[in-house]
Amino acid sequence: MASFMVVEALGGFFSGSLTLLADAGHMMIDTLALALAYTAQRLSQRPASPSRTFGYSRLQVLAAFVNSLLLLLIVIGIVVEAIDRLRHPSVMAHPGVALVVALGGMSVNAISALVLHRGHEHDLNLKAAYLHVLSDLIGATLAALAAILVMLTEWQSADAVLSLAVTALIARFAVQLMLESAHVLQEGAPSNFNAEHLAQRLLAQIPTLLDVHHIHAWQLTQSLTLLTMHARYEKNASSDQVLTDIKKILKHEFGIDHSTIQLESSDCGDLDCH
Repeated sequence: MASFMVVEALGGFFSGSLTLLADAGHMMIDTLALALAYTAQRLSQRPASPSRTFGYSRLQVLAAFVNSLLLLLIVIGIVVEAIDRLRHPSVMAHPGVALVVALGGMSVNAISALVLHRGHEHDLNLKAAYLHVLSDLIGATLAALAAILVMLTEWQSADAVLSLAVTALIARFAVQLMLESAHVLQEGAPSNFNAEHLAQRLLAQIPTLLDVHHIHAWQLTQSLTLLTMHARYEKNASSDQVLTDIKKILKHEFGIDHSTIQLESSDCGDLDCH
């Protein structure tokens, strides 16, 4: 990708294609973004330590957030240049060169997108890398379309107009990624989590369970949810069995493997129990 970025930049410069130059600049930032994503992925595998008891897995989410900001910087840069081109139109001198280079860019990014596509739904860091490559693919496609339009219609503004179309698509991806990663960084609950439904399921499945309260769920990463809660049970019931039943339901019905349960055989000692 880094080597083809140079090809796109040279092709955009000699052909006069803003869309191609914009995609080359985008690819340059994407190369840095992919390097950041790869580094975060490697560092996240480091084991937990006394100062980082949950390990380094959240580095992936932080990298995704930074990459979303990089995408927004790309949007701002392209918009500024495209508006300037619309105000002061310039000629795409060699649309044929722009078309060939853009087709090459489409091929490179299509292969990269296919490699990154698998599993990106459950990994924000991988999703960030995928969105960068996907936006590159869209940019190269629109660069090719702009070159074709100039060749067939001599509509020179097609280059700038399609550059703005690129920014609209990139901005949509960037904002979505930024909101998702910010939600995880703020320890937000998973989008499909419902504390009331969880409490009802536990009470319905465990007869000796009397009350469930102080339910708190948050995401360490997009694929790892943590949970804490209080559970009051009948005094003659086995606390070990109640705990085992709760853990089993949390794992198999809600996909929560890591939970901390405070068992109570009498009233909750906290001032606010619900």
